[in-house]
Amino acid sequence: MTIRAMTASTLASAEVPTIYFIGVTTGSSSIQQVFPLWAETLGLGDVRLQGIDLPLHADPADYRRVVEFIANDELSAGALVTTHKIDLYRAAEDLFDVTDRFARMMGETSCLSKTAEGLICHAKDPISSGLALDAFVPADHWESTGGQVLSMGAGGSTIALTWYLSQLDRGAARPSSIIVSNRSQPRLDHVRKTQALFGTDTAFEYVLAPTPSDNDAILARLAPGSLVVNATGLGKDAPGSPLTSAARFPMGALAWDLNYRGDLVFLEQAQAQHPSALAHVEDGWIYFLHGWTQVIAEVFHIDIPTSGAMFDELSRHAQSTRA
Repeated sequence: MTIRAMTASTLASAEVPTIYFIGVTTGSSSIQQVFPLWAETLGLGDVRLQGIDLPLHADPADYRRVVEFIANDELSAGALVTTHKIDLYRAAEDLFDVTDRFARMMGETSCLSKTAEGLICHAKDPISSGLALDAFVPADHWESTGGQVLSMGAGGSTIALTWYLSQLDRGAARPSSIIVSNRSQPRLDHVRKTQALFGTDTAFEYVLAPTPSDNDAILARLAPGSLVVNATGLGKDAPGSPLTSAARFPMGALAWDLNYRGDLVFLEQAQAQHPSALAHVEDGWIYFLHGWTQVIAEVFHIDIPTSGAMFDELSRHAQSTRA
């Protein structure tokens, strides 16, 4: 089922309190079926979710148009931003009345909300990615394996998850090093500049990988027990995978596709490895749940627990809509 989305040129005033989903193909997201169930469970009343579709790396004027619309429309309560996190932030940074510390550090936004202070810019991914990682990575994994991290894609998700994994207060529960690869150099430069602010002694490496075979080569030199992340959007926002079909994961690896819908080629490549090679294969579903509940809580000014009976109920509602 696909729900009709708005675009930067078809924005229309909200008739009831509305949260927006700013992405690329928002109409086919599971959140379209999940949100009404969650709204009822959370007692939000008559509220609405509305998608806004923008092309990858859209015109900065379109990002500004969307942000100004949300800021000025009375019943527009806020938004979740995916795919466009960095581009939207860069285009509209001066339009935010308040910017939280993660958004300032990472130069991106995943959530817009409104309070008496005005339009608030948040970066929620450091929280939601950490919750999702802890759901499938064993507590002693890094200390016991010495594994590395390869995050393919130099966007906001990579910045957030590498911040979480590199924090000094994690002690030995950190990867031995973190490698970020990307098809273009400017995004790698942005990640390097941002990670320099993390205050960590974790070793970072940045690799220009314009073709999937370049990522295959990085994969081939990873230590056993490494975490391999598809943070490119390939498999959802565009077809394909950042790896070729010849890619071989290191022994005992963890494979994480941040996507949960689309052609999910990376997920299929990981699942096709010899059963003894990979320790775990994870899609983006739990990340999706935490990402959305964190933003809904901020936009509607409510508390949503990250575990326990209420979160389990929300998870069951979401799972009931999943194909």
